[in-house]
Amino acid sequence: MIHLPFSPNHLKNLITACYPPNAALLNSAPEYRPNAQELSRLTYYAANRPGKINKLGGELEKRIKLECKKAQANNIRSRASLLISLSIMKALASECRRDISLLTPSLLAAVDAALASSSDLEVVARVASLFKAFTTFTDGRLIGVDQSVTKDYLSILEKFAKMSTAGSRSQDLEYRNRTRLVGLAALTGAVTSEALYSSTTFRHQVSHIVSALLINVQEVEIAVLENESVSLKQKPMSPYLEEFRTRPPVERRAASIHLHVDGDRGPTVTDVSNACLRALSSLFDHSNGAQVPYAVQAALNSLDERDGWNKLEHCRWIAAKMTEWTQYQYRYAVPTRLVERLQEDQDMPVTTPLHSALAAMITTVFTSPTPLVNLSTSDIISNLITILLRRVAIDPLDMLISELTECIASLGTHVYYADQIHDLAGELISRLVSVELNGIPGHDNDGCRAQALRSLLAGLVGLIRAPERHDALKEHGSPRLGIDSPKVANAVPKTSGTPIAEQPVRISIEPAETPTRVPNRAKVAPETWQDTLNLLCDGNYLVRADYTSSLVFYLESQISRRGEYTDEDGVRRLRSLSAGPMQNAGNVMAMLYGDESTRFLHAMHVYLYVLATSGSLGASSSFLSRSALAEEATIPGTEDRDSPTRSQHGRPSLSLPIRSRKQSVVQQLLARIPACLSSSTLPLATASDYRNITVALTTMHEHLPVRGLLAGVPFLLALEKFTEVDGVEDAGLHARMLIIREVVSRVWLVLGKVWDCVELVAIATQALEVLPVSQLQPLGELNTLGIHGVGEQPVSVESVETGRRWSGVDSSAALAALTENKNVLEATAMDSETLYTRLSAPWSAESALKNSVEPQASYDALRGDGISPRMKLAPALMHIENMSLQSLARSTRGVGVTDLRDALEGRSSMSNPALVNKAPSISTLEHTGASEVQPFHRLAPTRSRPDTRKLNGNPSEVRDMLNKLRIGKPNGSGNLLKASFPSIQRSEPRSSTLIPPYKS
Repeated sequence: MIHLPFSPNHLKNLITACYPPNAALLNSAPEYRPNAQELSRLTYYAANRPGKINKLGGELEKRIKLECKKAQANNIRSRASLLISLSIMKALASECRRDISLLTPSLLAAVDAALASSSDLEVVARVASLFKAFTTFTDGRLIGVDQSVTKDYLSILEKFAKMSTAGSRSQDLEYRNRTRLVGLAALTGAVTSEALYSSTTFRHQVSHIVSALLINVQEVEIAVLENESVSLKQKPMSPYLEEFRTRPPVERRAASIHLHVDGDRGPTVTDVSNACLRALSSLFDHSNGAQVPYAVQAALNSLDERDGWNKLEHCRWIAAKMTEWTQYQYRYAVPTRLVERLQEDQDMPVTTPLHSALAAMITTVFTSPTPLVNLSTSDIISNLITILLRRVAIDPLDMLISELTECIASLGTHVYYADQIHDLAGELISRLVSVELNGIPGHDNDGCRAQALRSLLAGLVGLIRAPERHDALKEHGSPRLGIDSPKVANAVPKTSGTPIAEQPVRISIEPAETPTRVPNRAKVAPETWQDTLNLLCDGNYLVRADYTSSLVFYLESQISRRGEYTDEDGVRRLRSLSAGPMQNAGNVMAMLYGDESTRFLHAMHVYLYVLATSGSLGASSSFLSRSALAEEATIPGTEDRDSPTRSQHGRPSLSLPIRSRKQSVVQQLLARIPACLSSSTLPLATASDYRNITVALTTMHEHLPVRGLLAGVPFLLALEKFTEVDGVEDAGLHARMLIIREVVSRVWLVLGKVWDCVELVAIATQALEVLPVSQLQPLGELNTLGIHGVGEQPVSVESVETGRRWSGVDSSAALAALTENKNVLEATAMDSETLYTRLSAPWSAESALKNSVEPQASYDALRGDGISPRMKLAPALMHIENMSLQSLARSTRGVGVTDLRDALEGRSSMSNPALVNKAPSISTLEHTGASEVQPFHRLAPTRSRPDTRKLNGNPSEVRDMLNKLRIGKPNGSGNLLKASFPSIQRSEPRSSTLIPPYKS
């Protein structure tokens, strides 16, 4: 019986004709290919009749499912027929790529059934090849829309993912690697398909894919992963896989998946890892900003499921590579999601490997050379600080605290705008001040507060040092001199040293795989750092010691040193040739009359004086609240100041109420300091504190010699005067007197060496040689920031028996030698007598505290126009002309149309009270004369005035206003605009009306 071409069995006949005869079915091994001629007829028929594709797919689906059941029962013929059916389905998908959506339901159902029923590796490889053909040509629109298609597709991905990790305990490494390579090849097809990125099921798909890939990554050594990751850049997988987003489906070609040939050397772990890394890198490379967080979350979920947090090095490597493989503009999503994941588990009572691994991953991402853009560093550092304080509240000795400190510090590695470090440091300082004032919310334990302050200080210093340290490690392979260097860590007294030269970090944004730099990176302003000086007098010694190290670092590397020049030998000399005369004059004026650095030094000396002399240190939160209410109104210059203060960069530092609270605390401490040493009020400072005071003063004089000279010498004289006690009989009092005088003497010695003053060096050296006993000998290293725990224990001041009195350095002789020094006179631009008068002026902590606050300008935009009340009252009280008032009451407002209108209407003089030269008077033009007899001398009725406004302005004022508006012919020079007003004719002296020159 001959079947008609369009009979119902025609499609079945076309498919059946593609198979070899039953007798020759087994002989088609090992390729198991369909008849080429009949297959070509079938594909031609389907390509020209798209309406028949769905029926063809359904018929092939039935055959494949039936053959899978028979093959599962060890039917050899059914197995051969199954392999051929899969080849037919692949050819049909390749030739009908334009209408692949019509074949999708049957194809995915057949693939899912074949994977579920067959464990034959050859069959699975043929199924993977069919699946990869589908992922190559599909647009993925049905996935996520059609429920059955979505279910089959996700089921297929899950099965291939399991295959990619199969045989973990298998002894046959070759078979295990073959199986994994087949699964990874199928997953690679899914990763490089539009079905992943265009579908709404991206999150579900990527959870299966990433989990399988990361399992293989964690089973390989880091060295192997590094080698294979390098080969990814050198040997791309395929132009079709790398450009699949740009090539249209009709130009794509599906790659075939073949098994390894028996007898040859089997695939190795390196081959598996290579395939895995290619798929993983392609996934992150093609994900957009909304998809990258899902991919990162899938990686974190995989680590959770497999307990991969214990492999710390692998976690760090994965984090770095995820960031590197992600597109340049979306890389910020990786560290952001890591921080969010860490924040989710911040309340766990005990630190787990998850916390440590996440912290290490975050630090790795920030310290890696991979550039990051669009990263919200403010949000990141705020979240990290919150997590840090939470862990401190749970356990002050938590191991995660130090790791979180490193995370905060690592944020400073990537700097993309000039004020970035300044902004981040301001955020840290604001939280530092908050913890200092209020402690940890809900915890009254002083240990929690101290640990939080120490951690924030370590993060602050590490944040500032991060850019320069990163550049130093890259260029020189060794860190620069910093807070943990021997120069700072070794105990003082130190008498000489070479100041660190200011070398601004230059960083620029470039989409390259190299560390970027930004030119002229702004340093932390002294006004911002000044808010932390209270920590010098904190009640906890570990906080004071850590802060001294931070302060030394700040003085060495951050504070502005405008006009401060030192030679290689550490001697301060004037640079008259390298800088111009105007620049030198400006620098000298800034140092003599005070700038922000000078104000900072004044404040620092106040707190050092309190630390050296006060019998009480630190204050509780309740004390701060009470003192703020009681003393805020008494602070000089704090009246009517409710707006936040701003630093030199225009960013808010601390609100004035908070700063007022801090100053009120200082005033409370200063009020308790006696005029001189006494047995009843001995200072609480330890020998370690006096050593730290010497560290800070020495660093200041070495790096800020001129400002340190002007601000520090009066302080030394006052500190020495504090020790002038007659008839010292108490051993403890004698010890305090000796140690304070030793601090003063060693600072005098530093001054002599900094200024190359031989006479002062000789005086100080001679005095120190006869010192009865020194308690400022090296006491070990200062606390290393970032290392938390017990820390250095303070050494108390030991009692010294009252014996031979030691007066220290003769301050009069030292001051005379210093003021006669040539270097000092050149640097300060003063004569010896003037300099002596200034340096010997009485110093008090109260005056220094007042000088540490920037004087407020009289101009207040909210309450007035900048004119003092005296200036406003003067015109009304004085009936004489005072032209000097016009120059004093200047307005900074620009000239506009309103000023021109006022001039035309004659109201320009009334807009400025200082220009009114007469008291208000009543016009008598319309009043009756005094000679006329009128009852009660009432005013005569006036005529109603017209509504039209006349121009009665003064011509000279109008001309001046037009000149200010640059309308007219200035100075007789040519201009495109002619003079708006002609010369005023004097023939009509009585008329003051000015006719506008503008004509319609």
